[in-house]
Formats: sequence, structure tokens, C-alpha cells
Amino acid sequence: MAGSHHLQQEVPRLQQKLFFVFIFAVVCASLYFFLSGFCDSSLMDTAKYLRQTSKLLPLTQLFQRKNATVEKTVTDFGLSTSSLIRSPGVPGAHIDNVGKDWAATRRLPQAIIIGVKKGGTRALLEFLRLHPDIRALGSEPHFFDRHYSRGLNWYRSMMPRALEGQVVLEKTPRYFVTAESPGRIHTMSKEVKLIVVVRDPVTRAISDYTQIVSKTPGVPTFETLTFRNGTESELEVDTLWSPISIGLYALHLERWLAYFPLEQIHFVHGERLVSDPAGEVGRVQEFLGLQKIITDKHFYFNKTKGFPCLKKPEGSSKPHCLGQTKGRPHANIHPQVIHRLHQFYQPHNLRFYQMTGQDFGW
Repeated sequence: MAGSHHLQQEVPRLQQKLFFVFIFAVVCASLYFFLSGFCDSSLMDTAKYLRQTSKLLPLTQLFQRKNATVEKTVTDFGLSTSSLIRSPGVPGAHIDNVGKDWAATRRLPQAIIIGVKKGGTRALLEFLRLHPDIRALGSEPHFFDRHYSRGLNWYRSMMPRALEGQVVLEKTPRYFVTAESPGRIHTMSKEVKLIVVVRDPVTRAISDYTQIVSKTPGVPTFETLTFRNGTESELEVDTLWSPISIGLYALHLERWLAYFPLEQIHFVHGERLVSDPAGEVGRVQEFLGLQKIITDKHFYFNKTKGFPCLKKPEGSSKPHCLGQTKGRPHANIHPQVIHRLHQFYQPHNLRFYQMTGQDFGW
């Protein structure tokens, strides 16, 4: 009788212990996957499943789910998982790494799009993000121009997780015109690859002004801001005004060449990025040492926007175009002002052609 009573007391205690063991196992599993970079939709599905069934999934099932997600993302844009196989001597994510996000880490970028503003940097970034061997930060961190005091650990924490062999990339166009940026980036890495998207400085200045007007209505006219005395009669261009000064490419490039060799800087032709996006992106892939996976089959020209868009992936109802501000009409500028600006930029452009060994035809 006493033994039976004792047994009845032990059963609730045993159940309580088993309950705490189960909760502890779930917490440990969740922490493991969180710290290993599994905080994505697959983990959320797993957590939901655990709550509903109170059972732990085998680890192999988690990898199977992750593999399926990666393969779908790759095939959505007409790519195949075989394109992930590393070629000899070419950085690439091996097919064996598909789904192994637990091996991904945050590290400092190996390539940076440093400029120029209103040159086509956002378009280039979006196009490059199609490549399975590129892990790009979507936002602009502005580390080397605004947040340098926060330190490299903060900068690294901003980067996306990447597997070995993948190229980590970020974009901040203001770096190109910030005097301190070349030295700071060189201190971080002497081998980092730099990308500069350039376009006709006159068109770029008008595009810059158009953006300013859209954000700050009521600003003075383009002509008033372009010329120091407020009129084109004296034709004295105000080089201190940001939309004008950014287009002095040779002046800014001098600072970068004091720290980096020319072969470490790749120049993207902004106009050709619109007319031949596959060609320009192909040259960037080659510069980064990557297999040419992004081709003309991934683009189509949107006649309404006057800009290339990415073809819609399978399972998506719409193609991927850039935001509404991309391809918007420019401000109406007097032809005489445009002619004067072309005259002003001509010697600066010629010097830039000589420095880069490329004639951009502006």
C-alpha cells in the first residue's frame, strides 16, 4: 500500500522532469540554429512545427528544407544548381555547400561600389545580386564617410553572411568623392576591388538636381545653382556645388590612385549599363573573378521607364524593375546651359580618359 502511494507521488515528478528536459532541448536547438545563421523562413517553419507537434525534427530534414529553398531561388532566375560548381581557380560556391548556411560568416567586403551618385550604382547592385556567388548588402552603410568612428567590427556586423568562395559586396556612392575614404578603405584591405559607375557628368548633374527637387521643392533653378553669379552670361561654373563637383571624375580619381593601382579599380560605363546591361555586368563578373552566370537572358528593356529590368522569375507575377524614381524624366534645362556645361567638362573628361585608358565618349 505504501509502495503504491509512493509510486503515485513519483509519477507527477517524473512527468515534470520530462517536461523540463523537453523544453531545454527545444531551447538549445533554437539557440544552435539561431547562432549558426538559420534565422530564416525555414527555421520559422520548424519552430511552428515544434509548437504544433511537440516533436523535434531530425537535423537532416532541416538541411533538406534549406536545400529546397536555395535551389528554388537559383532556378527562379533561370539558373541551375550546376552553375554553383566551382571552376578551377575561380571563386565559387560548390554545390556541396548548398544549404550549409551554418558555415556562413560575416566578413568585411572584398569588393565595394564606391561611386558615383546618380551614375547607375543601384541598378548595378540589383543586377549583381542575381549571381549566386555574390552576397551584397542592400542598404548603403556609409561607413568610410560617416560612421568610421564605429569601428570595423560594427562595419562587419552590417555585412550579409557569406560562404567561403562567395564575394561580399557593398555600395556607397559617396565614397568616391569623400577625401578620407581611399586611405580608410586601404587600411581595411589593400586587396579590396573597387567599382565605379560613371556617366556623362552633365546628364549626371541634371539627374542629381532632379532628385534634389523631388525631395526639396522650392529650391532655386538649375541655372541659378550652376553658375556662381546666378546667370550663364559670365559662364562661370560653380564647382563647389555638389552636382557639379561630383562630375570632376579625374580630380576624385587622383586620390584613389594614391592608394590603389588602376587594375584594382573597374569602371562601369553608365550609359552602356542601360543599353547593354548584360555586357557591362559580364565585365564586372570577370573583374570579380566570377563565372559569367548573369547574361542577356536575364534582362528586358522597359520602354515606359526607358530602363532595363530583370525578367520575372518563375512563380512571380511581375518582373523586377527598379523603383519609381529610376528612369524618371529629368528637369527641363535650357540647351545653352547644357552646351556650356559640356564645354566646361570637356578638359576634365579628356584627363579622365587618359587616367583610365578608356574613352567614354562624352
